[in-house]
Amino acid sequence: MKRVINSRNLFDFGAPKSPDEQLDSLVEQHSVSIERIVSRGHASPPDFWYDSPRAEWVVLLSGAATLEFEGDPQPHPMKPGDHVLIEAHCRHRVAWTSGTEPSVWLAVYYPGVRR
Repeated sequence: MKRVINSRNLFDFGAPKSPDEQLDSLVEQHSVSIERIVSRGHASPPDFWYDSPRAEWVVLLSGAATLEFEGDPQPHPMKPGDHVLIEAHCRHRVAWTSGTEPSVWLAVYYPGVRR
């Protein structure tokens, strides 16, 4: 049986093809998905909050960014290597990403724990 190996480089994303963030699905398996997100000066629209039914673990691999969490007045600045676990239905937004270099995220989504 021949094994299929899917091999790529997380930092090989080329020039932007659109003004939007670049979202690339790397793995979709059962109820888990892994995405690479490339932000270039992107931020969530004003008054927009992500509110996912799945938990998200995200790490910033390059660039810089700031997250905000609903109800927390303190912004959450991130530098390469910083990661955060965002529980399901924890409302959050991207307040800022670097406009001088790509901010590359690796996001792992999985079923949230019901409380």
